[in-house]
Amino acid sequence: MPTVLSHPAVPLALGVGLGRGVIATRLLLAGVVVSALPDLDVLAFQWGVPYGSALGHRGFTHSLCMAAAVALVGAACSRWLGSAAAGTFAFLFSAMASHGLLDTLTDGGRGVALLWPWTGERFFAPWAWRVIEVSPIGITPFLSARGLAVLESELRWIWLPALAVSLILVGARRALGGSTHP
Repeated sequence: MPTVLSHPAVPLALGVGLGRGVIATRLLLAGVVVSALPDLDVLAFQWGVPYGSALGHRGFTHSLCMAAAVALVGAACSRWLGSAAAGTFAFLFSAMASHGLLDTLTDGGRGVALLWPWTGERFFAPWAWRVIEVSPIGITPFLSARGLAVLESELRWIWLPALAVSLILVGARRALGGSTHP
């Protein structure tokens, strides 16, 4: 899995790229939170839930169905989040679904249950696309040379592409005469 530090790259790139006129500050913050939300499933390890279980790490919390459910809750709160319901749903779904999709790009683990509850099968991207170093679980293993390698990998394969997407969106906004403010 990418670290909790890098999952927010997707909603941040979209939020900055599209600007405050499209992605309100509260909605952006909600996107950052939901982008990391699926990894709360690591708590299941403490309760003895096996990794490969639907309730285990990279199980149902990483599914597109769960992303849709969370996005629906967000859409119900769209007025408070400062956006229309459809836009709120789309942004929060993208933010949370990106978590599982990024995890499929890692070089370790047991795959991601993207299509739960329809199937418990775990998916990875094709091998050539599995370029992100999988992060060790836990603080102590992360504070090592392995953790630095993971951060370097995330900078290259998550943050730099996210920055590029954000800059492209800002450029498109400017070209179309939209606001230049993030």
